[in-house]
Amino acid sequence: MLGPGKAELLERIARTGSIAAAGREMGMSYKRAWMLIETLNAMFRAPLVESTRGGPGGGGAVLTETGQQVLALYRRIEAEAAEAGAGTLRGMQALLRDIPDGK
Repeated sequence: MLGPGKAELLERIARTGSIAAAGREMGMSYKRAWMLIETLNAMFRAPLVESTRGGPGGGGAVLTETGQQVLALYRRIEAEAAEAGAGTLRGMQALLRDIPDGK
């Protein structure tokens, strides 16, 4: 439902105030960014992003209160998962070969 790419898109929309600008920063087409936002908005009980059409004053986009909540919860899940898996990750890292600098 929500992964790192969509979360990043939401964060960039919150920062830039624009779906197009957020998508550009991520190297994504405007159409792809809009499609992801439409999917997210349809998936949750309330929209995550509200947008206004361009015109003389230009358009824009903002995260709704639900969008802010969903993003905060997702980031919390990430942090909790990282904390819970830290010991296992250290065990896996201990099995890695030493890799020379620059490789």
